[in-house]
Amino acid sequence: MANTIRLKKRVAGGSAGAPTTLAPSEPAFNEADLKLYYGFGDNGSGEASSIITIGGSGAFFNKTDTKTANTILSGPTTGSAAAPTFRALVAADIPTLTAAKVSDFDTQVRTSRLDQMAAATSVISGITPVSDANFATKGYVDSTSEGLDVKDSVKVATTANITLSGTQTIDGVAISADERVLCKDQSTASQNGIYLCKAGSWARADDMAAGGDAAGAFTFVEQGSTLADTGFVCSTNKGSAVVGTNNLAFTQFSSAGVTSAGDGLDRTGNVYSVDLKSNGGLVIESTEIAVDLAASSITGTLAVGDGGTGATSASAARTALGLAIGTNVQAYDADLAALSGCQSGAAAALALLTSTEVGILDGATVTTTELNLLDGVTSTTAELNYVDGVTSNIQTQLDAKQALDADLTSLSSCQSGGAAALAALTSTEIEILDGATVTTAELNTCCDGGTSATSTTLATADRMVINDNGTMVQVALSDLVTFLENGSTSGFELDGGTY
Repeated sequence: MANTIRLKKRVAGGSAGAPTTLAPSEPAFNEADLKLYYGFGDNGSGEASSIITIGGSGAFFNKTDTKTANTILSGPTTGSAAAPTFRALVAADIPTLTAAKVSDFDTQVRTSRLDQMAAATSVISGITPVSDANFATKGYVDSTSEGLDVKDSVKVATTANITLSGTQTIDGVAISADERVLCKDQSTASQNGIYLCKAGSWARADDMAAGGDAAGAFTFVEQGSTLADTGFVCSTNKGSAVVGTNNLAFTQFSSAGVTSAGDGLDRTGNVYSVDLKSNGGLVIESTEIAVDLAASSITGTLAVGDGGTGATSASAARTALGLAIGTNVQAYDADLAALSGCQSGAAAALALLTSTEVGILDGATVTTTELNLLDGVTSTTAELNYVDGVTSNIQTQLDAKQALDADLTSLSSCQSGGAAALAALTSTEIEILDGATVTTAELNTCCDGGTSATSTTLATADRMVINDNGTMVQVALSDLVTFLENGSTSGFELDGGTY
């Protein structure tokens, strides 16, 4: 039959199941089970390697078949794997989904009000609010609060035990019926608490009713001669502060507007400062209190143990310090007083000695008078000891000096060019004469020509004896003059030895 495709088939009356063999890619249909089969692969002998079901009832579902609600095509809910079937949906069939996988999750959650949420059934931890708009749990609030249970204010607070009945005056204020009063000073401390004044017996306030816990309860006092603008808190520990049962104690918590500056303090508005006494010893240095020990108004004494003398007089101070005159301190000595008057410039002044001169005196055994004679002397200590016992005085020295001055005056007339002029000697030539033991007549003979101005040769007696490098020799006047004027002469040498 032209243009006709036929499939291998099994009639409806036959058995269900796939054909035993099919050629590769050959289809077959079984009318008994309404399934379509297909030969897959090639086993090398002209037959398909396997036969697979590609359609039909039991292999595929019909979209027109109706199913009950929540029915799914799936494997078994538990146990080993098995071919899928249509069955009811179970919780295990739904995978866990995160909020990110639900596109409108945030939007839907935001539409729910907090009052629609179920109440928490356990403690919520780990939530710490960080901004004003954050929610806080009761646990967080309890952990950060000051423990105050703030109550409505009271008109007055008691200052002593009162009768809890009738209108009356408390702390200078008349109390009317239904006005709040803090009773804190009852002889029976279990009666303490907040009350409403009544014409008859007073009633406890609803916010501090009998049986309640008053621990941390705080209230503000509005009026009163002594307690106006103060606050009181119940300081009795929680668990022992049952109103009407336990003794309640109330402690002043605040005193806004009623503080004042006491002794030693000044107050300006809310600022307190120290009231310092003029010259009292306390001063302010760079906003800090310091002590001025030079202040004239300081009174009292400083104990020895604190670095003072514990006394107001010298004698009492010595006694307090354990200092006895003659034992611990030097008594007055007239000689020491006199010595102190010998300061430089006074009538009986000591010679003004230099440090070098004082050093020379170290170890000298001379008297004060002898030392006064030595002012300015540059002698050694050994030389000063030679002076020990000398009784010469300043006047004697001055007389000798005047005599020397006369000689110097006469000598000055012998200057070069004068009638009695000396030879023009150099400083080196003058040093040669240092230590010479010649007489005036001998000097005249040597230096002034003797009795013959033209004589060049002298007898032995007329020759001058000098030290020639340790050997005493006689030198003729002419040779000496030549040497002194020219610095040298034939046959004579002076090597400049020690003089």
